[in-house]
Amino acid sequence: MEKTPVVSVLMTAYNRQEFIKEAIESVLRSWYLDFELIIVDDCSNDNTYAIAKSYEQIDSRVRVYQNDKNLGDYPNRNRAASYATGKYIKYLDSDDIMYPHCLQVMVAGMEQFPEAGYALSAKGDPNCPYPVLLSSKEAYLEHFYTYGHFDRAPGSVIIRKNAFDKVGGFSGERMIGDTDLWFKMSMYFPTLKVFSELYWARTHSNQEQQSSYAQQQYRSLREAVVEKYFNDVNCPLTTEEKRQINKMLKKRLHRIHFLLFITHIYKFLKRFK
Repeated sequence: MEKTPVVSVLMTAYNRQEFIKEAIESVLRSWYLDFELIIVDDCSNDNTYAIAKSYEQIDSRVRVYQNDKNLGDYPNRNRAASYATGKYIKYLDSDDIMYPHCLQVMVAGMEQFPEAGYALSAKGDPNCPYPVLLSSKEAYLEHFYTYGHFDRAPGSVIIRKNAFDKVGGFSGERMIGDTDLWFKMSMYFPTLKVFSELYWARTHSNQEQQSSYAQQQYRSLREAVVEKYFNDVNCPLTTEEKRQINKMLKKRLHRIHFLLFITHIYKFLKRFK
């Protein structure tokens, strides 16, 4: 019987011929060796699929699939997870890079804390060394008051596959599907914090987060996710805690609007100098 890998690294791709080679090779350079790399091309119209497919001939741990039709970002992430055979799933976008120690650190953390649903490459905590296990309430409170845990991209985490399946994976919501999943996962499972600097997230103009849609819609989509989980009967926060958080978020929004207004006035006045 063929041994299944401990980790399934999942890479979804759409028109990433410029970057995918570097992304794949960063995974293959991993110090942790017990993984499979599953690449799912979402009907690219460039050479992304051909480039990915060539690596099947180089390394037997690589498996490449191509969808019959374009699914979009988060549905394709769920499709990739359906092919996974590992105990853990680890996303890496096809324009990002995984550092060689990434899997080693994340797997060690998850093995140390088997109750964790997922491990997050979190911002550093000056009060304690990592890894640190958070209860559902602690994860929610730290997100809003300190670290913004649930605003992290899929490349920031490793997920226990049976926990991912239990919550139903990504919702499929455009652009906000990762935030939605972290709220959901942390509601049902403890969250593990491991140290940061495990991968490099590239920024370029072809990403959806750089689009006009993102600039116009992200804030309202994020607010809808918060409301959704605050209204869930399984939300770990008390009514008073939610009230205080909503009050803080409103103040923060007013501050942002004020700064945007000042910036707009400054730019307007600068035109007449």
